[in-house]
Amino acid sequence: MHPLKVLNYQKKTTVSELEKGDSIHEKFLEKEELEELLTIANKDGLEGDLLAFTMLAYTGLRIGEMIALKWPDIDFNNQTLRIYKTYYNPTNNKLKYQLLTPKTEGSIRTITIDPILIDLLKIHRNEQDKIKKENKPFYNDNKFIFATNEGYPKTIKHIAIRMNRLLKKTIIKKHVTPHSFRHTHTSLLIEANVHIKEIQERLGHSDISTTMDIYAHMTKNIKKEASTKFSNLMKDLSENISNNKYL
Repeated sequence: MHPLKVLNYQKKTTVSELEKGDSIHEKFLEKEELEELLTIANKDGLEGDLLAFTMLAYTGLRIGEMIALKWPDIDFNNQTLRIYKTYYNPTNNKLKYQLLTPKTEGSIRTITIDPILIDLLKIHRNEQDKIKKENKPFYNDNKFIFATNEGYPKTIKHIAIRMNRLLKKTIIKKHVTPHSFRHTHTSLLIEANVHIKEIQERLGHSDISTTMDIYAHMTKNIKKEASTKFSNLMKDLSENISNNKYL
């Protein structure tokens, strides 16, 4: 084949790829949907719900990374969070869990967290201290933040059940999971104009294909919003044109 033809060749987009772009929004909650869910969590959530789902949404942590968190991982003074381990428990047996190192070095990271999370963590720590005292004879204190009344880390299944309970109280119809908060965080960072490389580092991504998919979706929304703003700005002029005042 002639070299120029190789340079000019472009792969044709498939139907499945186009459909994927249209359905990516099902992987995460829009800002308004997140607000609704967290409002319900604040109003009707059970112990730890508001902190758990705010943590997932405001940090983009993987669910296993969040469950593995211990109090020493939080630097309250500098408002940072250290991520270097993940929770593994395929049987959902509270006693048979493992704490593993992340699959990639990029997943080991320190991130800045929002002041609202710092406040929620302090409230949670005080409540947990009361539970420790009440259940002292059988409380296994391994310093887990998201712990049961016995001190064991909560299971992923437990978090998922709590999330589904809250979703039923909303008008959200998407089939979302705790992992969807990670994609939600990605979309919010993109909306805040955070650079894609910074997003990759914050989320500990080795493969950013999903990030790019969400980026494409968000960019499309931003372009649509820009068009709407322009239309609103030019509304009077457009009406005058349509009424032939300038023709």
